[in-house]
Amino acid sequence: MKHSLCFQNPILKGSIKVPGDKSISHRSIMFGALAEGKTVVRGFLKGDDCLSTIQCFRSMGVQIDESENEIIIHGVGFSGLKEPKELLDVGNSGTTTRLLLGILAGLPFHSVVIGDESIASRPMRRVTDPLKKMGAKIDGRENGQYTPISVRGGKLSPIEFIMPHASAQLKSAIIFAGLQAEGITTIIEPEKTRDHTERMIEHFGGSITRDHNRITIEGGQQFKGQTVNVPGDISSAAFFLVAGAIVNGSQLTLTDVGLNPTRDGIIDVLNQMGADLTVECEKDRAEPVSTLTIKSSQLTSVEIGGSIIPKLIDEIPIIALLATQALGTTIIKDAEELKVKETNRIDAVVQELKKLGANIDATEDGMIIHGPAVLHGGMVSSRGDHRIGMMLAVAALLTNEEVQIDGFEAISVSYPEFLSDLHSIAVNQ
Repeated sequence: MKHSLCFQNPILKGSIKVPGDKSISHRSIMFGALAEGKTVVRGFLKGDDCLSTIQCFRSMGVQIDESENEIIIHGVGFSGLKEPKELLDVGNSGTTTRLLLGILAGLPFHSVVIGDESIASRPMRRVTDPLKKMGAKIDGRENGQYTPISVRGGKLSPIEFIMPHASAQLKSAIIFAGLQAEGITTIIEPEKTRDHTERMIEHFGGSITRDHNRITIEGGQQFKGQTVNVPGDISSAAFFLVAGAIVNGSQLTLTDVGLNPTRDGIIDVLNQMGADLTVECEKDRAEPVSTLTIKSSQLTSVEIGGSIIPKLIDEIPIIALLATQALGTTIIKDAEELKVKETNRIDAVVQELKKLGANIDATEDGMIIHGPAVLHGGMVSSRGDHRIGMMLAVAALLTNEEVQIDGFEAISVSYPEFLSDLHSIAVNQ
C-alpha cells in the first residue's frame, strides 16, 4: 500500500507521548505468563509484534485479558504452559521468535514456530545452536537456521556461553533457557546489550548476577506476578527527536520516555552532533524514565561505531537521516547486525535515501553520509520494515514535494499511530 506525504514548510511544535517500549512490552507478557499469579501491564504497546507474543502464550494455555488501558496476565509458571495445538505464529517479530525459542527449549512438549516471509529469511542458528548444546532438540530449515523451527523441549544442562556478537535477543534466549537448566548458566557478552530481561527478572522476584559483561543465572527460579508500567519507547521517540533537530524552527517535548542506559545511544549521538536537547530525569522505576525536549539547531558530523552500536542499533536508520542534515561527513561502522533485521537495513537506508537526494554510500558494516543535503520528493519503499517507513516519513518533512512511500503499513509493527502523531505536531508556517 502506497502512502503520499507532502508537508508545506512545516515547523514542529507541541508534546508527544510515544507508545510503550516494544522490548519491555514483549517481556512483560513472557514474564507475566511464567510467573505465578496475576500480572498487570500498563502502557503496553499494542503493535503487531507484541500482539503476536500475546497470541503465542494464549496458544500455550495462558489466559491474557485485554482492556483499553491494561493487559492482565494470569500466570501459570514454566510448568503450567501447555503444548500448543496450533503452530506458534510470531508474525514479523524477531524478538518473539528468539526469546520464545529459549523458553520452549526447556518445556516438556513439542511445538513449531513459524512467522512471515521476513522472519523466514532471518538467521536463527545463533540461538538454536547454543540451545542444542544445552540439550534442546531443535530442527528447522538448514539445520535450525530458518523457520519453521520445531522444538521438542526437555531437561536442559547449564553452559558457559561466550557470545560471538552483541545481541540482546540471543542473550535473552539463553537466559530463559538457563532459568530452566539444572545449575548455573554463564553468559559473556562482547559488548553490553540492552538489559530489559535482567531487570524484569529482578522485578518479578528472581535473581541474576551481572559483573561487567559476565552474566550468571541459576535455574529453577520461580516468579510472582507483578505490576509493570511500560515507559515510552526510546526507539519510537528517536524519530521525533531527529525531526525536531532537523526541521528549522521546531521545538518538541517527549514525555515518559524510557531511558535505559543500554538504550540511550541516540541521546549520545544527538549531543555529539550539537543538538539542542534537554533531558529531565524522573523517578526511577524498574526502568529509568525521562522527559526530553528537542529544538532545531545546526548539526555537525560524527563517527559512530564500537561499543555504542548495541545502544542504538534500531535507531541507525533515523540517525542516517539525521546525518544527511549535518555539516561534514558522518561515518557509521561496526553495524553488521543491521543486515539481519527486518530487511538488510544498510542497503535499504542507503538506497531509499538516495532516491530522495541524500549523498550516502553503503559499506560492509555501515554507511558514509555527506551533509548537509537538500532532499527532494520521490517514490520510495519501506521494504516491509517499520523503521524504514517511519524514517522516510520524517524525511518528507524536509521537502515541499510529494514523497510516496510504498509499504507504509509496516509501521503498525511498532507504532500504529505514528502518522497521526506526526501530523498533530506539524504546523505550516
